[in-house]
Amino acid sequence: MVQASDLPQEFLPREVDIVEGFEPFEIHVVPQEFAMFWTLPNSRAMRYTVGIGRPGLYEDGEFYVGALRKWPSWTPTPAMIRRQPEVYKQFEDGLPGGPGNPLGARGIYLYQPGRGDTMLRIHGTDKPDTIGQAVSNGCARLVNDQLIEFYERVPLDTRVVLYPTDGEFTLSLTAPNMAL
Repeated sequence: MVQASDLPQEFLPREVDIVEGFEPFEIHVVPQEFAMFWTLPNSRAMRYTVGIGRPGLYEDGEFYVGALRKWPSWTPTPAMIRRQPEVYKQFEDGLPGGPGNPLGARGIYLYQPGRGDTMLRIHGTDKPDTIGQAVSNGCARLVNDQLIEFYERVPLDTRVVLYPTDGEFTLSLTAPNMAL
């Protein structure tokens, strides 16, 4: 399995100061920074570097964690198959969970009221070169060992905010002060 140690030092999780006013124990994704923040008490957060959705596939909004899965199975959406049948058609019946599955070791499923499962995920990957890149079909991804650790912190119904790609927004106030 790909380890966090396979990533550049600046991509490792770290605790940072954040602007005031954020409730603890929420997930915030800032796409311009390829950053995901797990908010903590006292205006602190864990900052993770993530891969995000490709242009036109990233979806901003407010979500909640509706399901959590270990080694989730994966089925490409009909839109994915239409966009790239040469890549995704072979998987239209799904792929069982396990190494090599595009959702990696864990999946955090994003839901919205009245919509249910949005098909958006925060998930693992065994491709460290996709971290800090806009390459996915709309999801946020971390290397598997970081997601395994993060997954254990996240309960169902956790609030998740995916910020727009065209904003100048950040939660972080200071340079990282603690690498894990």
